[in-house]
Amino acid sequence: MEKEPVPITSAIEDIYGDPSSPGSLSASHKKRFSSLLESFQSTYKSRPDFIARSPGRVNIIGEHIDYSLYNVLPMAVLVDTLVAVKVGETTSDSPTKIKIANTKPDQFPTREFDIPAVGEVEIDASKHEWTNYFKAGLRGALGFLQKKESSSSLPDLEILVDGNVPTGNGLSSSAALVCSSALATMYACKHLPSKADLLDLAIVSERAVGVFSGGMDQAASICSSRGSLLYCTFYPKFHSEHVQMPIPNVTYLVAQSFVTSDKHVTAPRCYNLRVVECTLAAVVLAKLHDIVLNPDHSGLNFSLRSFHEEWAKKEGLAPACTEDQLTSLVKLASWLDDSGYTRESISKILGISVETLEKTYMSKFPVDASIFQLRRRAIHVFSEARRVVQFRSLLSSPPDLDSSLERLGSLMNATQDSCRDVYDCSCPEIDEICRIARGAGASGSRLTGAGWGGCTVHLVPEAKVDSVTQALKKDYYAKKFPGMENDEAKMADAIVVSKPGQGSFLIEGF
Repeated sequence: MEKEPVPITSAIEDIYGDPSSPGSLSASHKKRFSSLLESFQSTYKSRPDFIARSPGRVNIIGEHIDYSLYNVLPMAVLVDTLVAVKVGETTSDSPTKIKIANTKPDQFPTREFDIPAVGEVEIDASKHEWTNYFKAGLRGALGFLQKKESSSSLPDLEILVDGNVPTGNGLSSSAALVCSSALATMYACKHLPSKADLLDLAIVSERAVGVFSGGMDQAASICSSRGSLLYCTFYPKFHSEHVQMPIPNVTYLVAQSFVTSDKHVTAPRCYNLRVVECTLAAVVLAKLHDIVLNPDHSGLNFSLRSFHEEWAKKEGLAPACTEDQLTSLVKLASWLDDSGYTRESISKILGISVETLEKTYMSKFPVDASIFQLRRRAIHVFSEARRVVQFRSLLSSPPDLDSSLERLGSLMNATQDSCRDVYDCSCPEIDEICRIARGAGASGSRLTGAGWGGCTVHLVPEAKVDSVTQALKKDYYAKKFPGMENDEAKMADAIVVSKPGQGSFLIEGF
């Protein structure tokens, strides 16, 4: 699947329509596409040669386990980023001229810049500048092409960007822009990339703007297929495959809490701390069970997934993410001290000094904690990995539609319970949104993304979408942000309803 080229179409129905229902393309999609072409004509006095498109994504289940190298199930959403491109002249001995505008110029002002014929595209990640994300995709694509085709030159480009992925909404608007920008650059250079090549360069590209990812965001944006979730595995290396959503008349609703957690301030107590705690849980469990761990490609080189592999071998089992093995690991983790561990107690178990402990495990991701909750974090990771296995199994072999919907929802609810009570990454507003949505008819509700605020995702029968939406407007948004429930633009950022959508596409011949 990943080796396939990015698909090309001249009909936007192939992206947004329902193949089982001819004529299903909504008027809003038609209007948006026509408006983009009209805006391009108005801005540059010509029509674009092509449009590169990549969507946002939402993770359906598998929360806070990717950095422990366990599998997750995201999907592409219907909201996306469109990059319309007019290709100009190519000159090998002078800088390339880039003109880039946005359909929302008040929020994202027009820019012009030159790309040197020799050398790397410069990006100042310290500045919060929207075109940095375009430059990131551009730089990644040019780097790939220069390695593959040493004589490849970038032509002058006129670009208009239109995105309806809400920013800061947990739907990875940054990945959508970087992926579509990289795709646009490659196609402007007359190279149609495979999904695998686009994925590899997009993952590296986002690092230029300070976004470090294991690949889930970019894989869901590039490789997704309509009607399917994307099963992403990280061990021993990254791989993805489609898992069909077999239950009809259900959809996913994403609701924003508008509670923000300043990562620069809270990371040492929240996200970074969880990464460190999971790593320490892995090495402590290994030491207590006389297991030697080999370094892996996780953030701190040792993961609970690696511990899983070595533990299974020691038990005479073929290492695999099965319900039985993960259930055994939950029980194993339950023997850890529920009161937590200090630096001194962890150092004693590992047979190293506190200074060495801090240098090895707490320098890359600084933390602010005196007690480390290794038991709780390991239990969440192993149990959440088990829920991913169960969720995928239900999708692959549903017993019956009603039962499957109830069981899928209960797994999502269990994830939220674990995020709230075991992993400690929820917040009262997230809990409230989940309570409201379930009460109005959602089958399953949970936080998605980093947590401590941010976004929620809900599995909802189509017949209940309106009641869930109205309940959230009335009982959450109207109370927290009076008047917002009547503001159409703000509510479009607050609530996104989507079935699993298509991944990256090129559109030409329109």
